[in-house]
Amino acid sequence: MDIKDKTAIITGATGKLASQIVLSFAMAGINCVCIYNKNASQAKKLQTALKKLKVKSLFLQTDLMNSKNIETIFKDIEKFTSPQILINAAAVFEKKLLLDIDFQYVRQMLDVNFTAAMILSQKFVELARRKIKTKQKPIGKIINITDIVAQIPPAGFSVYAASKAAVIAATKSLAKELTPDFTVNAVSPGVINWQRGTSADLKKRMLARIPAGRTGSPQEVAYAVKFLVENDYVTGQVINIDGGRTI
Repeated sequence: MDIKDKTAIITGATGKLASQIVLSFAMAGINCVCIYNKNASQAKKLQTALKKLKVKSLFLQTDLMNSKNIETIFKDIEKFTSPQILINAAAVFEKKLLLDIDFQYVRQMLDVNFTAAMILSQKFVELARRKIKTKQKPIGKIINITDIVAQIPPAGFSVYAASKAAVIAATKSLAKELTPDFTVNAVSPGVINWQRGTSADLKKRMLARIPAGRTGSPQEVAYAVKFLVENDYVTGQVINIDGGRTI
């Protein structure tokens, strides 16, 4: 896909990884619809950066756990442009042991990490099929941001890992369902940003499991996402950006 002047929807746009994806897209000439929940200050910074890069942008603040909110933002998006790229990056990351979880916790984790991505994908496909009039295939790209814990789940992350594993399964199924109109892929980061409070000892032990011997960068994740947007012959794949952790 020739990405210049295309429009991408990026959820969780104010997060550390997604912010870099937004900037990477803007530098390549992609217009950005940035969906975020609470971080208004980061949204303002991104908006300023996109203006300097001379791309069009739309910032929408909403809670993706509410299906009516998703319907509302797509009405706003349709007024703005016809997007051909969807990046499902919004996520809740939290460690919680089995004896500490409750129904609400499980529901929230699944709703944000999986359910919202599915409904967003549905609305995106409906809009693209209605608005994009071209014989060239594919007409759109869906890229889901997952996590290597879906493949090697550590103790204490059962619900989070399961929610991301669901995203991987959906990615492969949707790739078959939506071809040739859409490609559907996933990017699965490993250790990119240390969680606040991570001890020096834990960092050392985690790095010892990574063949590359270091953490990754948000830019390296963004490069993988951009590759999948540009390449029309890759679908149903999960690209691990993990320094070899999963091999």
